[in-house]
Amino acid sequence: MPKPMMHGRGKSDEAVVAVKPANKAEASAAELVERRAEAEGNAGQSGTSRMQSRGAVTQGLERIRQVARERKKERFTALLHHVSVDMLREAFGELKQNAAPGVDGLTCRDYETDLERNLEDLHSRVHRGAYRALPSRRVYIPKADGRQRPLAVAALEDKIVQRAVAAVLNAIYEEDFLGFSYGFRPGRSAHDAMDALVVAIETRKVNLILDADIRSFFDSVSQSWLVRFVEHRIGDRRIIRVIQKWLKAGVLEDGVVNVSDKGTGQGAVISPLLANIYLHYVLDLWAERWRRRQATGDMIIVRYADDFIVGF
Repeated sequence: MPKPMMHGRGKSDEAVVAVKPANKAEASAAELVERRAEAEGNAGQSGTSRMQSRGAVTQGLERIRQVARERKKERFTALLHHVSVDMLREAFGELKQNAAPGVDGLTCRDYETDLERNLEDLHSRVHRGAYRALPSRRVYIPKADGRQRPLAVAALEDKIVQRAVAAVLNAIYEEDFLGFSYGFRPGRSAHDAMDALVVAIETRKVNLILDADIRSFFDSVSQSWLVRFVEHRIGDRRIIRVIQKWLKAGVLEDGVVNVSDKGTGQGAVISPLLANIYLHYVLDLWAERWRRRQATGDMIIVRYADDFIVGF
């Protein structure tokens, strides 16, 4: 399997602590993680073939992780080949089979009737640049405060490609994201974030707490800045163009497609990862730098998506 191609300026140290430690020997609660659950496979495929497919995908992702771990300042210039038919098949198998359809009305059951041919065709379109993202379908779910939360339901093939690309990007960014970031990350949960917060408050000299929520983050994030942040690590223009297609596809509501230069479409498969990338650069790195260089006392921080708690 081809290795990911990269270029850059060299290596750098990585800071992944969630609190200002009293000494180097003390472990951070933010580093506790759970094992990631295995995704269910496609029942129509033989076990041996399925294992071979998953093995090839796992091997490719591990190579990406290793390079990302060793070369913190470099950009990946050849990634799209990792979005293989095997990867798309894995992505399809991880989808909820009863998930709501997008604007095309296509369901997992419909797609699975001729799965291999559909995946081959999708793979071909993605790699020759003919893949086109469809608008997401707007739905609303009630919030605890009585308001409505807008969600974007992507079309089935968009979900498949987004999940495959997210798997590739996660292999890189899981080596970059800081330890105090918990939301929508493999093997991390809200319970882990709460555990880290409790341990930090109980073991640090903290008497001031800031509990913050970024208002309408998924609807208002700058797409242009988001792409610029992605480009810090991703130099494969084909991957960048696919991400831009999702951002520019728009949302269908009341028969009208609305396209904006803001937002990531909350509810889309790729949105949580893009949100974490954005906040990694605008919040996490800044907070960690401030903690190390300017804080005169103990400081703790735990972030879960667009919610975070800071203690001083």
